[in-house]
Amino acid sequence: MIQFLKLLRDLWYKNVIWRKYKIGKNFHCGRDTFLWAKDRLEIGDNFYLGKHSSIETNCVIGDNVIIANHVGIVGRYDHNYQQIGVPVRLAMQIRDENYDWKGKGEITTIGDDVWIGYGAIIMSGVHIAAGSIIAAGSIVTHDTEPYSINAGVPAKKIRSRFDTKENQNLHIKLVNKHVKT
Repeated sequence: MIQFLKLLRDLWYKNVIWRKYKIGKNFHCGRDTFLWAKDRLEIGDNFYLGKHSSIETNCVIGDNVIIANHVGIVGRYDHNYQQIGVPVRLAMQIRDENYDWKGKGEITTIGDDVWIGYGAIIMSGVHIAAGSIIAAGSIVTHDTEPYSINAGVPAKKIRSRFDTKENQNLHIKLVNKHVKT
């Protein structure tokens, strides 16, 4: 019964609440999740978004991506904090129709086969390459390398995902074969 209710919730969000976004097959979102994009939000197939997570920026997400609980994908310039004579709270913000400051048009991209750990924060405009892993609690401010493990504040590559290039190539070959089948 609980699985059925989760499926209904996923269908409700995908087809009613977030219908203006492009969302692929096998979409799942945990409770208390939030999606918002000014211009563009595309999510691939087999996507999992953990509870209490949010995407609040233009974003393109690949297939087979898992985003853990309490993750934020957010804009780095959501308020014009340099607007002279205006407190930040009252300054122009990216949600405004006439917003024309930094961050406008930035797109965050997340490649296929990515895992973003608990409590991570991804800043807008970043490219998380295919196969990357982002460790729990990390703040990603720069692009990642394919099949890398990244951790820290700010996040940096700590190692490759696979021990050898051969294992990485075999993984890619098997995943591509599985996806095409």
